[in-house]
Amino acid sequence: MASVLLLVLAPVMVLAFVAVRATSPGGAVFRQVRVGALQRPFVLLKFRTMVRDCSHEAHEAFVRQMMSGDDPRSRDGLYKLDNDPRVTRVGRILRRTSIDELPQLVNVLRGDMSLVGPRPALPWEVELFPASASSRFLVRPGLTGLWQISGRNRLTMLDGLRLDVEYVTRPALWTDLRILLVTPLTMLRGGAR
Repeated sequence: MASVLLLVLAPVMVLAFVAVRATSPGGAVFRQVRVGALQRPFVLLKFRTMVRDCSHEAHEAFVRQMMSGDDPRSRDGLYKLDNDPRVTRVGRILRRTSIDELPQLVNVLRGDMSLVGPRPALPWEVELFPASASSRFLVRPGLTGLWQISGRNRLTMLDGLRLDVEYVTRPALWTDLRILLVTPLTMLRGGAR
């Protein structure tokens, strides 16, 4: 299925690649280490949505505050920094439509990820996860998942982790099919973020 999606979405991916390269210096594809099944690291691929060589300290501090419950925005379910100056104009469009995630189809073909599964986490995020979230690492992370279609930017990180655990503890083919069917609608509405 990932191969078919790569073929069908190739024109969109080529346009995204060209748009990123034409509007900001640096490569179009961003590589980042994420934690996969059984907590094995892998290199995740995305279209670059931020300026090259930007600092990630503000985002990391924001997430750490959310996980500790110190930040009032975490109670409102905001997971992304508002008006992040690191994000390019093209990057905002790619993020809003989730087109930036399409290179992860290559990760699916490599076996690092599945089409459906828990959100692929950063290594430093995993260190902050409560013990109750450990079961999310029993399966491969997904290109999409219960967290993503439930409005991931409107959920607290802890709520998202609970959805990941719910997905893993109640495996069902129907759940995967429903997530796959709802994902394009969520992307078109710009609600996957």
